Amino acid sequence: MEFLYEYGLFLAKAVTLVVAIVVVLIAIVASASRQKPGKGHLEIVSLTEQLNDIKHYARSVLLDKAAMKKLAKEQKKEGKKAKSEKDKKEEEEASRLFVIDFTGSMDAHEVERLREEVTAVLCVAQKQDEVLVRLESGGGVVHGYGLAASQLQRIKEKGIKLTVAVDKVAASGGYMMACVADTLLSARFAYIGSIGVLAQIPNVNKLLKKHDIEFEQHTAGDYKRTLTVFGENTEEGREKFRKDLENIHVQFKDWVKSQREALDIEKVATGEVWLGSEAKEMGLVDDIMTSDDYILSHHPAREIFAVKYATKKSMAEKLGISVSAAAESTVMRLLSKSRHWF
Repeated sequence: MEFLYEYGLFLAKAVTLVVAIVVVLIAIVASASRQKPGKGHLEIVSLTEQLNDIKHYARSVLLDKAAMKKLAKEQKKEGKKAKSEKDKKEEEEASRLFVIDFTGSMDAHEVERLREEVTAVLCVAQKQDEVLVRLESGGGVVHGYGLAASQLQRIKEKGIKLTVAVDKVAASGGYMMACVADTLLSARFAYIGSIGVLAQIPNVNKLLKKHDIEFEQHTAGDYKRTLTVFGENTEEGREKFRKDLENIHVQFKDWVKSQREALDIEKVATGEVWLGSEAKEMGLVDDIMTSDDYILSHHPAREIFAVKYATKKSMAEKLGISVSAAAESTVMRLLSKSRHWF
């Protein structure tokens, strides 16, 4: 009996401890879910300094003492040379290269950072400057990537040269953005193209009927909802849905054609993707080159800066609790607001 008493007491303490831990975790989750997203801030990093540091370190490792001593003397001698007024003027007017990274997801929420980065660059850029966008995206929702492409268009409208480099993929909505560039670069094995529109939706109406479950949906307007997940779809609704797809595809093709007039748009707007080398032959890109090589080609002649709009992570994000909630939210947004995808 004494053993059972002690065991029961131990079990009660253990249960109490577990309940207390659960309560604390629930409180933390509740607090984290109510926390507003962290306010963003702009970060501008000198890639020129980073490249100089890399060069200096490589030389210190690879060169022997005699070669390093000789190099140091030469650099010191050059540093003592007085610059003429002409040299100073040329330095003041030297162009800069601003580098922006865009890695797009299905819902294109990254466009919120992109618009801040573009605005920051436009506030300081001069006509002789250039913007390089390192772009990676397989596409996503129509309205999201339409806005992203418009953000890049802002750069061109200000008369500033825009170069886009695709190292991995610029397909569908990604290509809608990339084609805006004055110069479009691609790695040899990057995926390019997919100029098409996709829409798909499940329908469980037969399953509901099988289990005697009724579903009601009421709309005002003949085409407020053409296809539905739970209701019985009609041929009229399907036809209207297909017409909407075709209309978006036509506008997609018109956009690409307006940006790259030499393209045979009917030949490339089949929804297919091509490797970078093939895309160059078809006129989808201008040159085969990685973003790394392009940046190095401008060093040290230009000052190079990376521009990034960063946001502080909320407590939920730091704890990793918001992942499932974010995924669910994204799926629901896609289903409820977006019927078509690039």
